[in-house]
Amino acid sequence: MRPHSPSIPEKEFTYEALKQSLRLDGRGALELRTPTITFGPELGWVECTYGKTRVVANVDAKMVKPLPERPSEGILTIHSEISPMASVDYELGRPSEEEVTMTRMLDKILRRSDAIDKESLCILAGQRVWHLRLTIHCLADAGNMLDCACLAGIVAFKHVRRPDVEVIGDEVIVVRLASSHAVTYPTPLQHAPEERAPVPLAIHHTPFCVTFAFFSDPTTRPVVDPSLLEQRLSAGTMSVALNAQREICVLHKAGGVPTAPEEILRLLNVAIGIAKDLDKLVEVRLREDWAGRKVEIR
Repeated sequence: MRPHSPSIPEKEFTYEALKQSLRLDGRGALELRTPTITFGPELGWVECTYGKTRVVANVDAKMVKPLPERPSEGILTIHSEISPMASVDYELGRPSEEEVTMTRMLDKILRRSDAIDKESLCILAGQRVWHLRLTIHCLADAGNMLDCACLAGIVAFKHVRRPDVEVIGDEVIVVRLASSHAVTYPTPLQHAPEERAPVPLAIHHTPFCVTFAFFSDPTTRPVVDPSLLEQRLSAGTMSVALNAQREICVLHKAGGVPTAPEEILRLLNVAIGIAKDLDKLVEVRLREDWAGRKVEIR
């Protein structure tokens, strides 16, 4: 379904406010909505919100045969879904343009940037590897779902734990987690409960996505983390994925708004500061969750 267009008074009021560096929700032009991170009862289940934008991410893992061309690397797949629950603009069973674009961007940011060490997912070269599947469910669209989905995805990878394994000949001995059903595998062999603990994924870096919206009027400055109305009124967007170490993973500019190199560099510096703040928030929330979580092994 085609998104409805804002009314003329709504457009004029919003454009005039943006010219004066005012936003309808009271934020500054380069101010992010307060992100929140909530963990579920299972490992790898994360809910993130940017204002009223709400996304749930879940990581599943299972043992599979590796790809023939990469026998010593695990497999990582990303699937996103925007249901009609998020907005009346989306239809069930018909992927929208936003959904396709978001899936491609998440694939570039989380998989192709080598954020996850795929070689560490190998159990038996050419025979058994871990297959990680990240599923993104968008529950509410209030603008800028990509940034919220990227945050939920990378936090889910940092939160999930896989069972430790031991290879004896062609046999794989695995420890099953009692507190999480996210990991499945075909082998019946298991360690005694006191022998092994679940292990986190090997993560090279933690990328975060920051999106800016540009407007056709050159006197209107770009805004970060656009709301749904700002997103619809914008003439173009720029999404940059980077980590707290100032390493740029992806830079995607959509739309035909010409932008000076100096303005791009200014916005990149803003994105670096946001990425550092998000990195601190993620580490704090992970420590708080693990302090009150008991992972049992059976």
